[in-house]
Amino acid sequence: MNPANPLLEWLIGWARAVRFAGLAIATAMSPSAYRPETRDVALKQIYFTAWQILPGFALFSTLFSLVVIVISLNAARGFGLEQYALELILRALVLELIPLVTALFVALRSGAAIATEIGLMKATGELERMQAAGGDPLEREFVPRVAAAAVSVFSLTVMSCAVAVALAYTVMYGASPDGFDDFTRVVALVFGPAVLGGFVLKCVVFGALVAVIPIAAGLHASTRLKSVPVVVLDGMVRLFFALGAVELFALAVKYI
Repeated sequence: MNPANPLLEWLIGWARAVRFAGLAIATAMSPSAYRPETRDVALKQIYFTAWQILPGFALFSTLFSLVVIVISLNAARGFGLEQYALELILRALVLELIPLVTALFVALRSGAAIATEIGLMKATGELERMQAAGGDPLEREFVPRVAAAAVSVFSLTVMSCAVAVALAYTVMYGASPDGFDDFTRVVALVFGPAVLGGFVLKCVVFGALVAVIPIAAGLHASTRLKSVPVVVLDGMVRLFFALGAVELFALAVKYI
C-alpha cells in the first residue's frame, strides 16, 4: 500500500466534512428548510441530545465544577494569591473547561449515535429512496440535526456555567452577601462584550461540529453494514480532533 494513501484519505475526509458544512449552512439559510417535518426531527434530536441527559449531566457538571473550584481556591491560597482565585476560576473553568467538556459529553452521547444513524440510512438505501421520492435528506434529516445539536450544546453549556458561577460565589463567600460587590466586579471584568461574543461563537461552533462531522462521516458508509462502525469511529476521531483544534485556536486568539 502506498504510504501516502492514509494522508490522502485523511485530507479527503476533512474535505467532505467542510463541503457538507457549507451545504448545511446554505440549506439552513433557505426558507424551504423550515417545515413541520424538519421541526419534528430537530425537536426529537434536542430531546435525545439535551433533555434526556439533563439530570445526569447537571449532577456531573456540578460535581466537576465544585472539584475544580475547590482545587483552584486552595492552590491560590497556598501561593498567597487568593485575590486572583475568582478570576482564574471564571477564565479557566467557565470560559474554557465547561464548554469543551460539555461538547465532549454531547459528542459521546449524540455524535456517535448520529453517525451510526446516518451510516445505516446510507447502507440500507434509505437516503436514496428518500431522494427518489422527491425528498431532500439535507433539509429533512441533516440540517435539523445540526441545528438541534448546536442548540443542545449551547443550552447545556449556559446551564453549567451558571451553576459554576453560583458555586464559585458560595465556595468563596458562603451564604453571606458581603462579597457580592467584589464578586460582580470580577465577573464584569472577565465577561466583557468581546469575551462573551467569543464564548457564544465557540459554543455554537462546538454544537455544530458535534453533528456536522458525524453526519459527513456517516454519508461515507457503503452498502455493506460492516462499513458503518468504521465510519463512526473515523467520525468520532475527527470530531475530537476538531473540538480540540477549535479550543486551541480560541486560546491562541485570547492569550497569545
